[in-house]
Amino acid sequence: MKKNFTFFSLLLTLTSWSQNPCANGRYASDVFQNVTTTSNITFGANASWSGGNTVLKLDVYEPTGDTETSRPLILWVHGGSFIGGSKTDGDMVALSQRFTKKGYVCASVDYRIGFFPFDSANAVKAVVRAVQDLRAAVRFFYKDKQTTDTYKIDTTKIYVGGSSAGAITALHLAYLDDECEISDYLNSATITQLGGLEGNSGNPGYSSAVQGVLNGCGALARYSWMEPGDIPVASVHGTNDGTVKYNRGIVNPGTPLMYLDGSRMIHERACAAGVENQFYTFLGAPHVPYAANAAYMDTTVNFFRDFLINQLGCPDAMLQAENEPAQAVFLYPTDYCDGSPVDEVCTASGITELNPLTALIYPNPAQQAIQVIPSLEGKYTVAILDISGRIITSVEVEYGIAELSLSALVSGNYFVKVQSGNHMYTEQLIKY
Repeated sequence: MKKNFTFFSLLLTLTSWSQNPCANGRYASDVFQNVTTTSNITFGANASWSGGNTVLKLDVYEPTGDTETSRPLILWVHGGSFIGGSKTDGDMVALSQRFTKKGYVCASVDYRIGFFPFDSANAVKAVVRAVQDLRAAVRFFYKDKQTTDTYKIDTTKIYVGGSSAGAITALHLAYLDDECEISDYLNSATITQLGGLEGNSGNPGYSSAVQGVLNGCGALARYSWMEPGDIPVASVHGTNDGTVKYNRGIVNPGTPLMYLDGSRMIHERACAAGVENQFYTFLGAPHVPYAANAAYMDTTVNFFRDFLINQLGCPDAMLQAENEPAQAVFLYPTDYCDGSPVDEVCTASGITELNPLTALIYPNPAQQAIQVIPSLEGKYTVAILDISGRIITSVEVEYGIAELSLSALVSGNYFVKVQSGNHMYTEQLIKY
């Protein structure tokens, strides 16, 4: 009788576990002590930036001894400015292990890295390639579920996340969903040559849909790509991030490349568009602070944990509440955006801003002075910024043409920012 009682008790426990995925603290606490790692699983291949062939691999982390047959999956994407990094980077291993012990399956994903010359156009191509590879990795698990079901994934609970370039990749997978949105950066022929947004990195015919994003110090090229109805996002970011700016600024991994909208801007847009989001600010912290600091890592894990158990419907108590805007709103530079995101629409001819602002900046390159003529009438401001995003000089104009002297500037690259109401136009300026 005792054996029968034990058997039926176990059966009841397993049935309860299946019906309630959060039972016994799963996904909210470390219910497993050990992690089983399967390394270098090939999920696809594609052409590298230089024309060679890159075999794409990932590492899978599973809870040792787990009997659950329908588990949520987190795909983690490493940083490295799209020119370096690996699926075995310390923060990727740590995040994978920490969440696997809570009952998730985690996959740390490699993607194609490298680009040259180091300019904005090639940087955009690198992002597109990374997104294509991440989509192939997502498709790999959809394919597995419909074939061998090796990894026991619940494909309605797939999340993507990462650090720095990896977070940029995850965010663009989630919110860059129309080729015309990047038409300002790449022409249609180039996008087609790259393989489109979905790409051909492997596992064709399967879905690449995900249910949420874990953004560790990442950014979007344009925060307006996030639209009502989009999937939720949780973000952590340091206010002193000099590589990927907390607000809006030039991403600078050693070479200034292009303006990106950081986590604070993404939070602003999500609130305006009604997209579910959570945001935690590391006050005074640098780029990806949790990679080298255990306390920051604990906060990051707890914050992402809270976001995920909420998505899964777990009733467990929160561990790390978001601290924005109470602690961080004063850090937001209101001269970059007044909180009313510019909406954009995709048309047959490309992406179009509603009531767009452009400006004629002449001459460019320039030596002594420039004139600025905006496309919209009325009051506007013009600022000259250095490559770090610091405002050097600015002027407010009631109407007409603005003229700014360059005599105090040394030769080099700058940016001219024109703002009229909620609309902004930025152009690179060369002083010789």
